[in-house]
Amino acid sequence: MAKVVKKSTVKSSKKLPSPFFIYWDRENYILLIIGLALLIIGYFVMSIGNWNSTASLVYSPIILFIAYIIVFPIAILYRKKRKVEEENKELQ
Repeated sequence: MAKVVKKSTVKSSKKLPSPFFIYWDRENYILLIIGLALLIIGYFVMSIGNWNSTASLVYSPIILFIAYIIVFPIAILYRKKRKVEEENKELQ
């Protein structure tokens, strides 16, 4: 007959936040919606006029650049400073 050994688990008193937990607030969703609106506007501006129009070649890439390179990363990475300070106090 085989002997069953129970593995003991060590529980720490400090609860660390999961790195996979999404820390999104209302501001993040608002920025995401603004980014999506800019994408729609950018592609719409690209579609109007001829292929070599100023709107298609100048304005649309600027709008899309702002959406992809500026607004979306800000929407993903933005966190209020007070929350970070509260979490640091909890971890100490």
